[in-house]
Amino acid sequence: MFKNIQRGTSIAFLLLACGAFVVAQQTSPTPTQPQQQTQQPQQQAPAQQLPAQPQPAPLPGQPGDESPLDVTTIKGIGAREVNQIFTVTDKKGKFITGLRQQDFGLLDDQKRPERVIRFTQQTNLPLRVGIMLDTSSSIRQRFEFEQQAAVEFLLQVLHRQDMAFVEGFDVQLDLEQGFTNNVDLLNQGIHKLRPGGGTALFDALYSTCKDQMLMQGSGYRKAIIMVTDGDDNYSHALMTDAIKMCQRAETMVYGISTNVSPTKDKGDDILKAICEATGGRAFYPTRIEEVSNGFRSIEEELRSQYSLEYVPADFKADGSFRTIYLQALDPRYKVRARKGYFAPRQ
Repeated sequence: MFKNIQRGTSIAFLLLACGAFVVAQQTSPTPTQPQQQTQQPQQQAPAQQLPAQPQPAPLPGQPGDESPLDVTTIKGIGAREVNQIFTVTDKKGKFITGLRQQDFGLLDDQKRPERVIRFTQQTNLPLRVGIMLDTSSSIRQRFEFEQQAAVEFLLQVLHRQDMAFVEGFDVQLDLEQGFTNNVDLLNQGIHKLRPGGGTALFDALYSTCKDQMLMQGSGYRKAIIMVTDGDDNYSHALMTDAIKMCQRAETMVYGISTNVSPTKDKGDDILKAICEATGGRAFYPTRIEEVSNGFRSIEEELRSQYSLEYVPADFKADGSFRTIYLQALDPRYKVRARKGYFAPRQ
Protein backbone atom coordinates (compact mmCIF):
# COMPACT_ATOMS: atom_id res chain seq x y z
CA MET A 1 0.00 0.00 0.00
CA PHE A 2 2.85 2.37 0.89
CA LYS A 3 4.40 1.93 -2.57
CA ASN A 4 1.08 2.76 -4.24
CA ILE A 5 0.66 5.90 -2.09
CA GLN A 6 4.24 6.94 -2.83
CA ARG A 7 3.77 6.41 -6.59
CA GLY A 8 0.51 8.36 -6.49
CA THR A 9 2.22 11.21 -4.65
CA SER A 10 5.00 11.27 -7.24
CA ILE A 11 2.54 11.42 -10.15
CA ALA A 12 0.47 14.13 -8.45
CA PHE A 13 3.54 16.24 -7.78
CA LEU A 14 4.74 15.77 -11.34
CA LEU A 15 1.38 17.02 -12.61
CA LEU A 16 1.68 20.15 -10.44
CA ALA A 17 5.35 20.73 -11.19
CA CYS A 18 5.65 19.96 -14.89
CA GLY A 19 2.44 18.46 -16.26
CA ALA A 20 1.78 21.71 -18.11
CA PHE A 21 5.21 22.14 -19.66
CA VAL A 22 3.62 22.04 -23.12
CA VAL A 23 0.98 24.74 -22.54
CA ALA A 24 2.59 27.42 -24.68
CA GLN A 25 4.04 25.06 -27.28
CA GLN A 26 3.01 23.99 -30.75
CA THR A 27 -0.07 21.88 -31.26
CA SER A 28 0.75 18.20 -30.92
CA PRO A 29 0.69 16.15 -34.13
CA THR A 30 -2.10 13.74 -34.79
CA PRO A 31 -1.15 10.26 -33.55
CA THR A 32 0.14 8.06 -36.32
CA GLN A 33 -0.87 4.49 -36.95
CA PRO A 34 1.35 2.28 -34.74
CA GLN A 35 3.44 -0.58 -36.06
CA GLN A 36 2.03 -4.06 -35.91
CA GLN A 37 2.31 -5.70 -32.47
CA THR A 38 2.53 -2.25 -30.85
CA GLN A 39 -0.17 -1.41 -28.34
CA GLN A 40 -2.17 1.84 -28.55
CA PRO A 41 -2.88 3.69 -25.31
CA GLN A 42 -6.40 3.41 -24.00
CA GLN A 43 -8.66 6.44 -24.52
CA GLN A 44 -8.39 8.83 -21.62
CA ALA A 45 -9.20 12.43 -20.75
CA PRO A 46 -6.49 14.98 -21.64
CA ALA A 47 -4.06 15.83 -18.85
CA GLN A 48 -5.27 18.85 -16.88
CA GLN A 49 -3.47 22.00 -17.96
CA LEU A 50 -2.53 23.86 -14.78
CA PRO A 51 -1.18 27.39 -14.35
CA ALA A 52 2.54 27.86 -14.00
CA GLN A 53 3.93 26.94 -10.60
CA PRO A 54 7.05 28.17 -8.79
CA GLN A 55 10.31 26.32 -9.34
CA PRO A 56 9.65 22.74 -8.23
CA ALA A 57 11.44 20.97 -5.43
CA PRO A 58 13.08 17.57 -6.11
CA LEU A 59 10.51 14.90 -6.88
CA PRO A 60 9.89 12.16 -4.30
CA GLY A 61 12.21 9.28 -5.06
CA GLN A 62 14.45 11.37 -7.34
CA PRO A 63 18.00 11.59 -5.98
CA GLY A 64 19.48 15.06 -5.92
CA ASP A 65 23.05 13.82 -6.38
CA GLU A 66 22.65 11.31 -9.20
CA SER A 67 25.88 9.81 -10.49
CA PRO A 68 27.42 11.62 -13.46
CA LEU A 69 27.95 8.22 -15.10
CA ASP A 70 24.26 8.19 -16.08
CA VAL A 71 24.67 11.06 -18.53
CA THR A 72 25.52 12.28 -22.02
CA THR A 73 27.06 15.52 -23.21
CA ILE A 74 25.49 18.29 -25.29
CA LYS A 75 27.75 18.94 -28.26
CA GLY A 76 28.89 22.37 -29.40
CA ILE A 77 30.09 25.42 -27.51
CA GLY A 78 27.12 27.17 -25.97
CA ALA A 79 24.62 24.65 -27.30
CA ARG A 80 21.35 24.75 -25.39
CA GLU A 81 19.02 22.37 -27.20
CA VAL A 82 18.56 18.92 -25.71
CA ASN A 83 17.20 16.08 -27.83
CA GLN A 84 15.79 13.30 -25.66
CA ILE A 85 15.13 10.00 -27.46
CA PHE A 86 12.94 7.63 -25.47
CA THR A 87 10.53 4.72 -25.59
CA VAL A 88 7.34 4.03 -23.67
CA THR A 89 6.10 0.59 -22.61
CA ASP A 90 3.26 -0.77 -20.56
CA LYS A 91 3.76 -3.00 -17.54
CA LYS A 92 4.08 -6.05 -19.81
CA GLY A 93 6.81 -4.46 -21.91
CA LYS A 94 4.65 -3.71 -24.97
CA PHE A 95 5.65 -0.55 -26.81
CA ILE A 96 3.17 2.32 -26.63
CA THR A 97 2.91 4.70 -29.58
CA GLY A 98 0.49 7.49 -30.41
CA LEU A 99 1.03 9.46 -27.20
CA ARG A 100 1.03 13.25 -27.38
CA GLN A 101 3.36 15.92 -26.08
CA GLN A 102 1.00 16.77 -23.21
CA ASP A 103 1.05 13.13 -22.03
CA PHE A 104 4.49 13.61 -20.48
CA GLY A 105 6.02 15.55 -17.62
CA LEU A 106 9.63 16.73 -17.80
CA LEU A 107 12.13 18.20 -15.35
CA ASP A 108 15.62 19.23 -16.46
CA ASP A 109 17.94 19.92 -13.53
CA GLN A 110 14.76 19.85 -11.39
CA LYS A 111 13.18 22.64 -13.46
CA ARG A 112 10.59 22.73 -16.19
CA PRO A 113 12.18 23.44 -19.60
CA GLU A 114 12.14 26.97 -20.95
CA ARG A 115 10.37 25.79 -24.08
CA VAL A 116 9.74 22.71 -26.18
CA ILE A 117 11.06 22.97 -29.71
CA ARG A 118 9.76 19.76 -31.21
CA PHE A 119 7.96 16.56 -30.19
CA THR A 120 7.92 13.66 -32.65
CA GLN A 121 6.14 10.31 -32.49
CA GLN A 122 7.95 7.33 -34.04
CA THR A 123 10.87 9.57 -34.95
CA ASN A 124 12.54 9.08 -38.31
CA LEU A 125 15.88 10.62 -37.36
CA PRO A 126 18.63 8.79 -39.28
CA LEU A 127 20.17 5.81 -37.50
CA ARG A 128 23.81 5.17 -36.83
CA VAL A 129 24.06 1.55 -35.71
CA GLY A 130 27.03 -0.49 -34.59
CA ILE A 131 27.02 -4.30 -34.55
CA MET A 132 29.54 -5.64 -32.02
CA LEU A 133 29.93 -9.41 -31.98
CA ASP A 134 31.85 -11.19 -29.25
CA THR A 135 34.43 -13.34 -31.06
CA SER A 136 36.11 -14.76 -27.96
CA SER A 137 36.56 -18.52 -27.63
CA SER A 138 33.73 -18.71 -25.09
CA ILE A 139 31.09 -18.22 -27.81
CA ARG A 140 32.66 -20.38 -30.55
CA GLN A 141 29.77 -22.88 -30.79
CA ARG A 142 27.16 -20.08 -30.93
CA PHE A 143 28.82 -17.77 -33.41
CA GLU A 144 27.04 -18.88 -36.58
CA PHE A 145 23.62 -18.04 -35.12
CA GLU A 146 24.87 -14.60 -34.08
CA GLN A 147 26.15 -13.84 -37.58
CA GLN A 148 22.91 -14.80 -39.32
CA ALA A 149 20.73 -12.90 -36.86
CA ALA A 150 22.86 -9.76 -37.26
CA VAL A 151 22.55 -9.85 -41.06
CA GLU A 152 18.76 -10.27 -40.89
CA PHE A 153 18.54 -7.33 -38.47
CA LEU A 154 20.49 -5.01 -40.78
CA LEU A 155 18.32 -6.00 -43.76
CA GLN A 156 15.21 -4.97 -41.84
CA VAL A 157 16.33 -1.89 -39.94
CA LEU A 158 18.50 0.09 -42.38
CA HIS A 159 16.73 2.68 -44.53
CA ARG A 160 18.22 5.02 -47.11
CA GLN A 161 19.62 7.61 -44.68
CA ASP A 162 20.82 5.05 -42.11
CA MET A 163 24.33 3.65 -41.76
CA ALA A 164 25.94 0.83 -39.80
CA PHE A 165 29.33 -0.69 -39.03
CA VAL A 166 30.47 -4.17 -38.00
CA GLU A 167 33.05 -5.09 -35.37
CA GLY A 168 34.26 -8.22 -33.64
CA PHE A 169 36.04 -8.20 -30.31
CA ASP A 170 38.06 -10.61 -28.19
CA VAL A 171 41.31 -9.32 -26.69
CA GLN A 172 41.47 -6.92 -29.63
CA LEU A 173 38.91 -4.89 -31.56
CA ASP A 174 38.43 -5.81 -35.21
CA LEU A 175 36.57 -3.28 -37.38
CA GLU A 176 35.65 -5.38 -40.41
CA GLN A 177 33.35 -2.82 -42.04
CA GLY A 178 33.09 0.89 -41.32
CA PHE A 179 29.95 2.99 -41.60
CA THR A 180 28.00 2.20 -44.75
CA ASN A 181 24.45 1.80 -46.02
CA ASN A 182 25.46 -1.16 -48.18
CA VAL A 183 24.08 -4.31 -46.53
CA ASP A 184 26.14 -6.55 -48.83
CA LEU A 185 29.35 -5.02 -47.50
CA LEU A 186 28.08 -5.34 -43.92
CA ASN A 187 27.19 -8.98 -44.58
CA GLN A 188 30.69 -9.65 -45.88
CA GLY A 189 32.19 -7.97 -42.83
CA ILE A 190 30.11 -10.07 -40.45
CA HIS A 191 31.15 -13.32 -42.13
CA LYS A 192 34.84 -12.36 -42.10
CA LEU A 193 34.81 -12.49 -38.29
CA ARG A 194 36.33 -15.59 -36.67
CA PRO A 195 36.04 -16.56 -32.98
CA GLY A 196 39.03 -17.15 -30.69
CA GLY A 197 40.89 -15.62 -27.74
CA GLY A 198 39.97 -13.91 -24.47
CA THR A 199 37.49 -11.07 -23.92
CA ALA A 200 38.13 -7.34 -23.47
CA LEU A 201 34.52 -6.16 -23.59
CA PHE A 202 34.97 -2.87 -21.70
CA ASP A 203 37.98 -1.84 -23.78
CA ALA A 204 36.06 -2.65 -26.98
CA LEU A 205 32.96 -0.69 -25.99
CA TYR A 206 34.99 2.31 -24.81
CA SER A 207 37.01 2.47 -28.03
CA THR A 208 33.99 1.93 -30.26
CA CYS A 209 32.02 4.81 -28.77
CA LYS A 210 35.07 7.09 -28.79
CA ASP A 211 36.28 6.29 -32.31
CA GLN A 212 33.01 5.55 -34.13
CA MET A 213 29.98 7.09 -32.39
CA LEU A 214 31.48 10.24 -30.88
CA MET A 215 32.78 11.25 -34.31
CA GLN A 216 29.25 11.14 -35.77
CA GLY A 217 28.15 14.19 -33.79
CA SER A 218 24.51 15.00 -33.00
CA GLY A 219 21.39 14.78 -35.15
CA TYR A 220 21.26 10.99 -35.24
CA ARG A 221 19.81 8.16 -33.22
CA LYS A 222 22.89 6.20 -32.24
CA ALA A 223 22.74 2.62 -31.01
CA ILE A 224 25.14 -0.26 -30.49
CA ILE A 225 23.88 -3.84 -30.53
CA MET A 226 26.32 -5.96 -28.58
CA VAL A 227 26.00 -9.75 -28.77
CA THR A 228 28.05 -11.31 -25.99
CA ASP A 229 27.94 -13.39 -22.82
CA GLY A 230 29.04 -10.27 -20.90
CA ASP A 231 32.23 -11.79 -19.51
CA ASP A 232 35.40 -9.69 -19.45
CA ASN A 233 38.79 -11.07 -18.49
CA TYR A 234 41.22 -8.82 -20.35
CA SER A 235 40.17 -5.14 -20.25
CA HIS A 236 42.21 -2.26 -18.89
CA ALA A 237 39.15 0.02 -18.83
CA LEU A 238 36.51 -0.38 -16.13
CA MET A 239 32.84 -0.91 -16.86
CA THR A 240 32.14 2.64 -15.63
CA ASP A 241 34.70 4.00 -18.09
CA ALA A 242 32.93 2.27 -20.99
CA ILE A 243 29.50 3.46 -19.82
CA LYS A 244 30.64 7.05 -19.48
CA MET A 245 32.13 7.12 -22.98
CA CYS A 246 28.95 5.67 -24.50
CA GLN A 247 26.89 8.34 -22.79
CA ARG A 248 29.20 11.13 -23.91
CA ALA A 249 28.75 9.80 -27.46
CA GLU A 250 24.95 9.90 -26.95
CA THR A 251 24.76 6.19 -27.76
CA MET A 252 22.22 3.68 -26.49
CA VAL A 253 23.55 0.17 -25.94
CA TYR A 254 21.39 -2.90 -26.48
CA GLY A 255 22.74 -6.23 -25.29
CA ILE A 256 21.80 -9.72 -26.44
CA SER A 257 23.13 -12.35 -24.08
CA THR A 258 24.54 -15.59 -25.49
CA ASN A 259 24.35 -17.21 -22.07
CA VAL A 260 21.47 -19.69 -22.41
CA SER A 261 21.92 -21.43 -19.07
CA PRO A 262 18.84 -21.53 -16.77
CA THR A 263 20.42 -19.07 -14.32
CA LYS A 264 21.92 -15.65 -14.95
CA ASP A 265 25.58 -15.08 -14.17
CA LYS A 266 27.86 -12.07 -13.67
CA GLY A 267 28.05 -11.40 -17.40
CA ASP A 268 24.27 -11.00 -17.62
CA ASP A 269 24.38 -8.46 -14.77
CA ILE A 270 27.09 -6.54 -16.61
CA LEU A 271 24.97 -6.39 -19.77
CA LYS A 272 21.99 -5.11 -17.80
CA ALA A 273 24.03 -2.40 -16.07
CA ILE A 274 25.52 -1.10 -19.33
CA CYS A 275 22.21 -1.08 -21.20
CA GLU A 276 20.17 0.58 -18.46
CA ALA A 277 22.78 3.29 -17.90
CA THR A 278 22.69 4.29 -21.58
CA GLY A 279 18.92 4.11 -22.13
CA GLY A 280 19.02 0.76 -23.93
CA ARG A 281 17.88 -2.69 -22.94
CA ALA A 282 19.29 -6.19 -22.42
CA PHE A 283 17.74 -9.37 -23.84
CA TYR A 284 18.25 -12.90 -22.54
CA PRO A 285 17.30 -15.64 -25.04
CA THR A 286 16.60 -19.05 -23.52
CA ARG A 287 18.06 -20.80 -26.56
CA ILE A 288 20.85 -19.65 -28.84
CA GLU A 289 18.50 -20.03 -31.82
CA GLU A 290 16.40 -17.24 -30.25
CA VAL A 291 19.12 -14.60 -30.62
CA SER A 292 17.18 -13.39 -33.67
CA ASN A 293 14.21 -12.62 -31.38
CA GLY A 294 16.38 -10.14 -29.51
CA PHE A 295 17.32 -8.42 -32.76
CA ARG A 296 13.63 -8.25 -33.78
CA SER A 297 12.71 -6.67 -30.43
CA ILE A 298 15.42 -4.04 -30.89
CA GLU A 299 14.18 -3.34 -34.42
CA GLU A 300 10.65 -2.81 -33.09
CA GLU A 301 11.92 -0.51 -30.37
CA LEU A 302 13.89 1.64 -32.81
CA ARG A 303 10.67 2.08 -34.81
CA SER A 304 8.68 3.03 -31.69
CA GLN A 305 10.86 5.81 -30.31
CA TYR A 306 9.78 9.33 -29.46
CA SER A 307 11.93 12.43 -29.81
CA LEU A 308 11.57 15.45 -27.51
CA GLU A 309 13.73 18.47 -28.30
CA TYR A 310 13.70 21.31 -25.80
CA VAL A 311 15.60 24.28 -24.35
CA PRO A 312 16.43 23.83 -20.64
CA ALA A 313 15.78 26.63 -18.18
CA ASP A 314 18.59 28.51 -16.39
CA PHE A 315 21.16 26.84 -18.64
CA LYS A 316 24.83 27.60 -18.09
CA ALA A 317 27.65 26.33 -20.31
CA ASP A 318 29.81 25.47 -17.30
CA GLY A 319 30.34 21.72 -17.73
CA SER A 320 27.94 20.90 -14.90
CA PHE A 321 25.82 17.78 -14.65
CA ARG A 322 22.07 18.21 -15.23
CA THR A 323 19.57 15.48 -14.43
CA ILE A 324 16.65 14.63 -16.70
CA TYR A 325 13.42 13.32 -15.18
CA LEU A 326 10.93 12.29 -17.87
CA GLN A 327 7.75 10.48 -16.96
CA ALA A 328 4.45 9.53 -18.58
CA LEU A 329 1.55 11.13 -16.72
CA ASP A 330 -0.42 7.90 -17.10
CA PRO A 331 0.93 5.58 -14.35
CA ARG A 332 0.32 2.52 -16.55
CA TYR A 333 3.22 3.51 -18.79
CA LYS A 334 6.97 3.45 -18.22
CA VAL A 335 9.49 5.71 -19.97
CA ARG A 336 12.96 4.38 -20.78
CA ALA A 337 15.51 7.14 -21.47
CA ARG A 338 18.89 8.50 -20.47
CA LYS A 339 19.27 10.00 -17.01
CA GLY A 340 20.90 13.34 -17.82
CA TYR A 341 23.80 15.08 -19.52
CA PHE A 342 26.87 17.26 -19.09
CA ALA A 343 26.49 20.83 -20.29
CA PRO A 344 29.34 22.04 -22.53
CA ARG A 345 32.06 24.17 -21.00
CA GLN A 346 32.94 27.48 -22.63
